[in-house]
Amino acid sequence: MKKVIVLITFILVLLVTATVQAGPAIDKILKQGELIIGTTGEYPPFSAKSKSGSLIGLDIDLGKIIAGSMGVKPKFVEIPFSEILSALEAGKIDIIIAAMTMTPRRNLKFAFIGPYFISGQSLVTTKATALDAENLNDINKPDFTIAVPKGTTSEMIARNDISKAKLTIAKDMDEALKLLLDGKVKAILTDSATGSVATVRYKDKGIVATNPLTFEPIGIAVPANDPLFLNFLDNVLGGLKGSGALQMMMEKWFKEGAWLQELK
Repeated sequence: MKKVIVLITFILVLLVTATVQAGPAIDKILKQGELIIGTTGEYPPFSAKSKSGSLIGLDIDLGKIIAGSMGVKPKFVEIPFSEILSALEAGKIDIIIAAMTMTPRRNLKFAFIGPYFISGQSLVTTKATALDAENLNDINKPDFTIAVPKGTTSEMIARNDISKAKLTIAKDMDEALKLLLDGKVKAILTDSATGSVATVRYKDKGIVATNPLTFEPIGIAVPANDPLFLNFLDNVLGGLKGSGALQMMMEKWFKEGAWLQELK
């Protein structure tokens, strides 16, 4: 109960004290009365579909708080990860909250706020394979078959750092998991949080995840044309961190685990 009170108090403070002056991005958001948030809906515990069909996850909660602090409604748009940056560039969405790694290449075109979570690449695989994989070099072999979701950091890392392995590009994480469960690949390369969820969901299949093999800061992507919007988001995220509210959100989605029962 104490955690809930702290989180609610923080959100109310944002709503009462936030004063937003118009800039290119902010002006558009305020005029339309909603913050259009791009996400995938397929990367629990960041975003996922519940049995009722609603979106849940850390990214969803974070998007709702940001929209609320602006005094507008959140509107979530589900977009395949491989297409989500193009949607932001085209102005179809205002912001990306989709477990996106803040890479230098992406940062050349888009601004990032964060990180709000530190992740890394892990292998989702069998126990026998996991024991032999302590780093990326251990799987950089011609006889090692691996799947990665299309358009993700996992794909970029696989192409650059484990080019000798036989790579299969899956449409999304669900397709990658099917390839693994069907025995068509030895492992999936994905972020550690998503990998941990997969091991819980498929525990009866003997699926495990390795410790993170890389370091990856996860952030919020926005267009780079509005310094005020960037400053505003940075302050909101800073407030969430400083108040302990972000830590409580992470505990809810990464440690408690009860939400897994809500997944489709």
